[in-house]
Amino acid sequence: MRQFLYFKKGFTLIELMVTMAVAAVLLMVAAPGVVSFQRNSEMTSITNSLLSAINAARAEAMKTGLNAMVVPADGKNWSSGLIVFVDKDRDNVYTENSDVLVLEREAMPSYITISGTGNANSANPYIMFNGSGYAKSYGLPAGVANLTLTIARNDIVAAQANAEMRRIVVALTGRVRSCRPSNDSSCTPNSVG
Repeated sequence: MRQFLYFKKGFTLIELMVTMAVAAVLLMVAAPGVVSFQRNSEMTSITNSLLSAINAARAEAMKTGLNAMVVPADGKNWSSGLIVFVDKDRDNVYTENSDVLVLEREAMPSYITISGTGNANSANPYIMFNGSGYAKSYGLPAGVANLTLTIARNDIVAAQANAEMRRIVVALTGRVRSCRPSNDSSCTPNSVG
C-alpha cells in the first residue's frame, strides 16, 4: 500500500509575525515620502491653477484688445479665490453687468497663504494685462514693476517652508512663469520674468 505524506498549508505564527514586522518597518520608511509627495502634488496643482488663470487673463486681453484683470475674489486677499475678467467699462473693478467674466477660482485651503508684490500687493491687489499682452498698471506710479505671487503653506515647520513654497512671476512683457525657491536661486519675491 502506498503512503502519502500530507503537508499542511499555511503560515506559522512566527512566520506571520516576521512578515508583519517587515511590513511595519517598510510603512514607517515610506510614510514620510508619501506625505511629502502629497504636499508637493497639492502645491503644484494650486500653482498650476493660478498660472492658468493668469495666462487666461493675458490671452483674453490679446484676443479682445481690452484690459483683462485677475483680482482676489474678496478684493483684498489672494487666498480667498480669484476672478479673471475683461474690463469692458475700463473702471478697473469687476462689474457684473458690463464686464466679461472669464473664470473664477475657489478659495484656497486654510493652510495655504498667497501674498504678492507690486500691483499684487496694493490696497486692492490686481494683475492686469493690456491688449498687447503686456503687464499693466493703473494709477500712480506710472508703469508696473515685475510682480510675484508667493504660495506658501502655514501648516509646516519653518525649516520646511522654503522647500514647500512656490512663486509665480509676471514680467513687464507679460511673460508668466512659476518657480521653486528651493531649486532656483533666482526665484525671489523680486524676481525678473
